[in-house]
Amino acid sequence: QVHLVESGGDSVQVGGSLKLSCAASGYAVDSYDMGWFRQVPGKEREGVAAISSAGGITYYADSVKGRFTISQDNGENTIYLQMNDLKPEDTAMYYCAAASWGRTVVHATGLGYNYWGQGTQVTVSS
Repeated sequence: QVHLVESGGDSVQVGGSLKLSCAASGYAVDSYDMGWFRQVPGKEREGVAAISSAGGITYYADSVKGRFTISQDNGENTIYLQMNDLKPEDTAMYYCAAASWGRTVVHATGLGYNYWGQGTQVTVSS
């Protein structure tokens, strides 16, 4: 059974950094497409970053390019989201998701991702 657990969310000040982790179980992270998404109450879910199976291709939302980095550690079966130069508009619940092999996904929205974690809250204050 696939299980995703996020951690690392916190409250930080503008310009700060956080590193989110998503520990996976039940499958190998390098066999599925993996993504980070965020959502603010009342707004649609937004794809932040994604990495294809085996780490070959990455996706970043324009709003985070140059500030966020997605990576994976196959030995730990974990993916990470390094977030630097955080801004108030980065405040959201952040979710990790996985798409099993063969699924068509839309990284910008999360369509097609079939496994989701519970989320971890990131709050950026000025």
